[in-house]
Amino acid sequence: MNKKKTTGAAAAMLLLTALLMACTNSGAELSDTAKKADNTGDGKKQEPVTLKIMVPGDRPKDFDEVIQEAEKRMANSVNVKLDVVFVPWADLAQKTQVTLSSGEEIDLIFDAPWLHLTQQIAAGSYAPLDDLLRQYGPTILKNRPQQMWDANKFDGKIMGIPNGNSFLQGRVYYVRKDLREQLNIPPIKTYDELIRFAYAVRDGVPNITPFIPAGQDVKKGLSEGAFRHYWADNKENIAPSPVLSESLVLYTKNNDGKIYNLFDQMEPMVWSWIQNARKLYQDKIISQDVLAIKDEAELLKQGKAAIIASNDFGVRDDVQKALKNANPKAELEAVTFMNLEKGAMVTNSLQYNFISVPVVSKHKERAIQFLEWANQKENYDLLVYGIKDKNWEAVGDDQYKFKGDGYKWFPFVWVWNPTTDRQDASQDEETKRLNKWTSDASNFKIDKLSGFTFNNAAVSNEISQYVSIEAKYYSALFNGVVDPETYWSKFKAEAAPLAKKIQLEEQKQIDAFLAGKK
Repeated sequence: MNKKKTTGAAAAMLLLTALLMACTNSGAELSDTAKKADNTGDGKKQEPVTLKIMVPGDRPKDFDEVIQEAEKRMANSVNVKLDVVFVPWADLAQKTQVTLSSGEEIDLIFDAPWLHLTQQIAAGSYAPLDDLLRQYGPTILKNRPQQMWDANKFDGKIMGIPNGNSFLQGRVYYVRKDLREQLNIPPIKTYDELIRFAYAVRDGVPNITPFIPAGQDVKKGLSEGAFRHYWADNKENIAPSPVLSESLVLYTKNNDGKIYNLFDQMEPMVWSWIQNARKLYQDKIISQDVLAIKDEAELLKQGKAAIIASNDFGVRDDVQKALKNANPKAELEAVTFMNLEKGAMVTNSLQYNFISVPVVSKHKERAIQFLEWANQKENYDLLVYGIKDKNWEAVGDDQYKFKGDGYKWFPFVWVWNPTTDRQDASQDEETKRLNKWTSDASNFKIDKLSGFTFNNAAVSNEISQYVSIEAKYYSALFNGVVDPETYWSKFKAEAAPLAKKIQLEEQKQIDAFLAGKK
């Protein structure tokens, strides 16, 4: 999925006409905007440096060719080499944590509220970017609306560049459309219909797992029970609290500025989600290996799953193509049960993905200059879609179509923004409509806590201990792998005192934040 989804990344004037021709990869001149992006301020080629960049995911087959082209374009301006390290999703939390705590020299790194962004900010791992962006990143600033910047500051500072193109992330299930039609099931409109389809797959389609939710702790927001809080029947808008942004143990509801605690009193709706997941697991609807599966999307691509949860509306073109390579008759569709009524959903405009500059970097200015370069349309196209006419083709000015499987979509890890982003031309009109819907802030109710930043200094040890304990229980409970009563009691016995301390500190800071807004 998408965490998904994506998810999830300045330069001197190019001096020679020949180089300009090479940069476009098509003989066309760069736009005025792109030329301005190659202006470091003194018109001189800078000394070469290598930027080490750490991002999640798997390295695309043609990535090295794309990086070679990028380095060629930057040779007489920003003049950086790019050492991009890809970290598997299952290893992301531990690898990035170790990298940052060890002081390993790195220049740009992916982080997120659902990963450990606020914890690393509190630990002093990241450099503030306000001054660097004002000096070296005007296009980075311009490409994101002011409301996005205002909602994604931490203690009033820019500690990471938000990578996103909407004010609320789409949530869907990928469903095997061909199997649905084979089983004579009409288009799926509700969660109950989705589950009826899953049972039909179990009973009528051999060698395919009906449902594979995310089982890894780093993606626990996509576990079966937890993912349901995005749907329209969650009328109280129950959602994870800011301090643990993927966990429902500490949660908000009704946009009332209060933090609630499942260990104090279990929400009946949340408990019903947990119990339902248990039934699905026992009925062999959910994969019996769910906690061991590192990438459920890969199994979907191989034709081994009928349903997975995913971030972002629609079906990604690369996923659809990969499935068809495995089975030409197979086809995916995306279904969502979000409440699409105007003002029904609450958003804090917090983005799901960020790229930050570690404080240990010796090349902070050049890192921002590179991202400034990457935020120009032609260069964004290169890094996001690959080599033009080989990996992708333009469809008008604002859409794209992938060609082959040499490159894949992952702008959310380093450069994603609403200004230069293109829509996938393969998406249906409904998906395009939904994407436009999420990019309009007026469609949502603004969260009272929008702009709130939790300072974890007072409870950093408690958070660290709590997160370690939660990893043993949360995904297992919300995917139905263990008995709810027994394991919730064990979870509560170990984690409740820590959760209470975190809750009280979070509420204290929220009260001060809200009082300051009056």
